[in-house]
Amino acid sequence: MYPAATILRGPTSAPQTMTSMDLQQPCVLVVDDDPDLRKLIGEFLSAHGYQVDMAENVAEMRCAMAQRRPDLIVLDVMMPGEDGLSAARALASERGSPAVIMLSALGNDTDRIIGLEVGADDYLAKPCNPRELLARVRALLRRSQASNEQADQRGNVYEFAGWRLDVVRRDLRDPTGIFINLSDGEFALLRTFVEHPQRVLSRDQLLDYARGRDTDVYDRAIDSQISRLRRKINERVHTELIRTVRNEGYMLLPGVSRL
Repeated sequence: MYPAATILRGPTSAPQTMTSMDLQQPCVLVVDDDPDLRKLIGEFLSAHGYQVDMAENVAEMRCAMAQRRPDLIVLDVMMPGEDGLSAARALASERGSPAVIMLSALGNDTDRIIGLEVGADDYLAKPCNPRELLARVRALLRRSQASNEQADQRGNVYEFAGWRLDVVRRDLRDPTGIFINLSDGEFALLRTFVEHPQRVLSRDQLLDYARGRDTDVYDRAIDSQISRLRRKINERVHTELIRTVRNEGYMLLPGVSRL
């Protein structure tokens, strides 16, 4: 049985009254059309201290999110109706969207990279070990929490080439003041660059700084994240800000001021 007030059983079910302890527990939304797998993941995460909401498709996912905002979404790729890739892309375009771990029977490198390119923060092939999924959930939530806790209220804004990144509010503004939405992965990479400006960072260093070694992330996944970050920047300005240094890595070209 699920603990009281931890599971939203569908878009028409109202969440039960939550205690103050429940409110302190991270909420994970599990979205999968396989009821057995959905139940297995939900029970396992719930047993390890998480609030768990569940949905069997993307429409139910949106209803669940309207009732309670999750801290992280475990999202299946292949579902009837709107698929997980489309949902991940839409989530990545939203400001302050939760972290996303994609699950899929398509587990080759190309499929993983596509998942990361559309906005997922991590990708696991089915069938997966529940303990590995738990470890990745913990790692993503830990990095998100650490990012918020480490940034103090003074000096939390970085300025570079007219751009401003507020690492507390996770707010990126272009030189005209327009907000640029970033996925968790893109934000982590940009924060790494502004904290280490005008310095070549190898893929291994970017993995260490931005994502940690808790997840199975390939070099090409970093390339994909940086490519997406560059596209978002280049839509606003046509000045090269992040340079590829052949056989070495990447470098943020402009100097950075911390305000």
